Amino acid sequence: MSTPVVFDRPLVRHRLERALRDGYADFLLARVVEDLEERLATVLRPFPLALDVGTPTPAAADILRRSGRADAVLRVSPVAEPGGVLGDEERLPFAGQKFDLAVSCLALQSVNDLPGAMIQIRRALKPDGLFIGALLGGSTLNELRQAFTQAESELEGGVSPRVAPFVDVRDLGGLLQRAGFALPVTDSEVIRVRYGDPFRLMRDLRQMGLANALNDRRKTPLRRATLLRAAEIYAERFADPDGRMPATFEILWLSGWAPHESQQKPLRPGSAKMRLADALGTVENPTPGPKKD
Repeated sequence: MSTPVVFDRPLVRHRLERALRDGYADFLLARVVEDLEERLATVLRPFPLALDVGTPTPAAADILRRSGRADAVLRVSPVAEPGGVLGDEERLPFAGQKFDLAVSCLALQSVNDLPGAMIQIRRALKPDGLFIGALLGGSTLNELRQAFTQAESELEGGVSPRVAPFVDVRDLGGLLQRAGFALPVTDSEVIRVRYGDPFRLMRDLRQMGLANALNDRRKTPLRRATLLRAAEIYAERFADPDGRMPATFEILWLSGWAPHESQQKPLRPGSAKMRLADALGTVENPTPGPKKD
């Protein structure tokens, strides 16, 4: 089966290139990279060669180098930059089993074939290599989505897709296993950023390269009346008591290891050598059988 084309990938890259040229709004990425450093600090092992898959700026690669977590970092950049390898997260230009660590920050939410991208990352890792990534999750920009949905329904008699259908955290563990990762772990964090008005949020989205790049987006310009009505609805439904308006960004974290014989594996059913009651230091009460007449 062919992969559905949800995102206009050339437009995604064009929007990011424009954002980087005009002054990238890095507050969200900076937070994610800081969290990445903390998460890697709990892994007590060296990573001689690391791969950065598509992070919008070199921030993650810089942290890996400065912290000493990796001896060398190769970066697949979504746009041309000094020292990076221009590439696509869906088509990694590497032979298999090359890297000890792979990271990706705020990039994989805009690929069309997320399982395929994760398979390529796993194949790029050496056995027992680690992948850790962060991408935008399903609750991201739910306020903006609701405001535009209502405004377009009122004024245009139909709804155009404007906010990406981000993945749900409940699906990520299965995707990691499907991609062949061992010991998969997923979790989510919600970050709320407050704005004086929705137009400042939209400006930040543009400066992060996150403006609408859906393949099925309406190609005609957004009507001014619809934009103003969406801003009104946003303020009416979501404003805090002080008048400022929150915007939700859900960050989904995922990690997994390229399989290796040294990794822990689940026991076969019935192979345990100790009863649960003995391990817990309790008395096991036998289950009563059916009553006999």
